[in-house]
Amino acid sequence: MALRDFFISLSENEAISTAAQNYGFKLGAQHIVAGANLQEVIESVRTLNEQGIACTIDNLGEFVTEEATAIQAKDEILALIEAIHSEQLNAHISLKPSQLGLDIDIDFCYDNLHEIVEHANECGIFVNFDMEDSPRLQMTFDMLKELQKSFNNVGTVIQAYLHRAKGDIENFKDSRLRVVKGAYKESEEIAYQDQLEIDINFLELIEYHLTHGLFTSIATHDHNIINHVKYFVEQYNIPKEKFEFQLLYGFRKDLQVELAREGYQVCVYVPYGEDWYGYFMRLLAERPQNINLVTKRVFNKKTNTVLAVAAGAFVLGRLTKRK
Repeated sequence: MALRDFFISLSENEAISTAAQNYGFKLGAQHIVAGANLQEVIESVRTLNEQGIACTIDNLGEFVTEEATAIQAKDEILALIEAIHSEQLNAHISLKPSQLGLDIDIDFCYDNLHEIVEHANECGIFVNFDMEDSPRLQMTFDMLKELQKSFNNVGTVIQAYLHRAKGDIENFKDSRLRVVKGAYKESEEIAYQDQLEIDINFLELIEYHLTHGLFTSIATHDHNIINHVKYFVEQYNIPKEKFEFQLLYGFRKDLQVELAREGYQVCVYVPYGEDWYGYFMRLLAERPQNINLVTKRVFNKKTNTVLAVAAGAFVLGRLTKRK
């Protein structure tokens, strides 16, 4: 847990995050982020589509405190929806409500989300609300419920480390859901702290939604979980059209292609933009084993993996001070 907390604390360091936006792509962020702008991410998605792999695209950004920044993010997402539609890509949208003003004013955020979901609905595109930390949890669920009164193209994420997750997945069983383990720092009163407990709950949530829910996105690179799901859906005669394996851009490309060739639906989570650092650190916090997958791409391959992450944070911090 100490290593997990370390990565989460780095994800919340504003100085390092600012430096990452300026220097990240020079340090190798392009290996885990599909581009700095809309044109670049569209090319990346097209390449994945040609391999029979769908995408969910995330315009990176979160915890916005200025209305102008939130409106800029909304406009970027609207342009992304238009590009997916015009290019006829096999892709949908993932977004974070805090990027669209949740921390400013909930009504302001809801209006931005409504505009995005409405335009996506007109274009036949699904929108997924990425779930954030616990103070933002219920507000996001409440806005989702309100939007679902008018639209059926919106869903969200259930985080397996939260004690309340079973109730939430039952509450949203008629929604398309992505099931994840969870990557924010939460207290033991709110969340499981033991990785085994999280894994057990993760599998129970997946099984529940596969048998009771609308559509399940299973977000994992874990072979054991993937193999368990394969066996489970075969035993319960669950059609492959009711679920997908969702993996991260830049990770386990061999596994992505392998699953697609086996006839499973595969979706790659494709982030883009300059604000990549918080995403990167929570990626490591969610599953520390990801260190081996990430650092060999982003940092020097000859560097010890744990030291590489710390060194990267130190370098970015030094660059910030020089500015």
